[in-house]
Amino acid sequence: MALRELPSVFSRLTVRGSRSTTVAAARNCRRYASSQATSTTPDLAADLQDLESQSSFTASEYPEEKIKAYDPVKRAQGRKRQLPPSRFQYRPPRYYRGPLHPHQPPPASDPSSRVFVPGPFSHTRLEQTYQSTIAPDLMTLTYVHKPPGTETTPKADRLRTWDDSSPYHKGRPKRGPRGPGEVLRIVEKDINWRNIPKIKEVTVHTMIKGATEDSAHLHVGGIMIQAVTGVRPTVHRAKHSVAQFGIRKNTPISLTSTLRGDQAYEFVDKCINLVFPKIKDWSGVKGTTGDGAGNISFGFDREGAILFPEVEVNYDMYPPKMIPGFHVTVKTTATSDRQARLLLTALGVPFYGKLVD
Repeated sequence: MALRELPSVFSRLTVRGSRSTTVAAARNCRRYASSQATSTTPDLAADLQDLESQSSFTASEYPEEKIKAYDPVKRAQGRKRQLPPSRFQYRPPRYYRGPLHPHQPPPASDPSSRVFVPGPFSHTRLEQTYQSTIAPDLMTLTYVHKPPGTETTPKADRLRTWDDSSPYHKGRPKRGPRGPGEVLRIVEKDINWRNIPKIKEVTVHTMIKGATEDSAHLHVGGIMIQAVTGVRPTVHRAKHSVAQFGIRKNTPISLTSTLRGDQAYEFVDKCINLVFPKIKDWSGVKGTTGDGAGNISFGFDREGAILFPEVEVNYDMYPPKMIPGFHVTVKTTATSDRQARLLLTALGVPFYGKLVD
């Protein structure tokens, strides 16, 4: 209705002849168009009564005297107390005090978090291949279709129950499994888009026998492990004395380096494409390796350790008889050795022999 009345309003304004009056009236017309519509049509009063007469985007007229009289410095000096810092910035709590505490730290992906790490800005070559090719292929190859309405067969309890032959059996937790160790193995879960197996971390460990007689063997092994992995190794000391091997208590005898993230993928990529092809008469990784929880191990002897590019380029720096071999354990998020071998085979690790699930 307001748009229909605009021509008649402007015609009345032009008859009066004053340009300033015309502009002022036009402003009033635009500002109070909704009120004029409600006055001419009482039926729309209920529909337009919630509308504001002025837009929030238009600047409100403020007296010029108040603008000139405003002094922020004088206002700050007249304040009797300082404003709390939380009014301007937010810092998460320093310590995590449980899920029920009213102050919860933000997630690590939030830039305001204390543990926020920007990135990743780029992926390594092997990880990029995993993200673009291997992960979709694994999910496609291991897909198990279950039609709607399929009834899952109930499985027996993994823990044994008590026979209630004694009154003390009541309320007790279930008994452990039969067999040595009495340790429950991880149940293999079907692969879906949420739990596609991937490399979690890589552990490089070496046991240096010569360190019991000469500590120089330990120094050479530590330099080599740090050069190969890029991580400073941790020194482990003997907890007990073993007379048969000449090991005394608290003697440093082994080194361990743990790689995570991009470093883990780079190390596996280096083993697959640079070291494995150079090993002579090497069949591959044994198919029976694995701990039943998705972790695969393989090793390099002294001849295999010197094939790494970091050692090969500075081979004269290492005494040949002091270069140790080392074990590599690739820890994955898989729930079985079968899924872990499937992942490493897709990455390029060769397996031989009988494959044990």
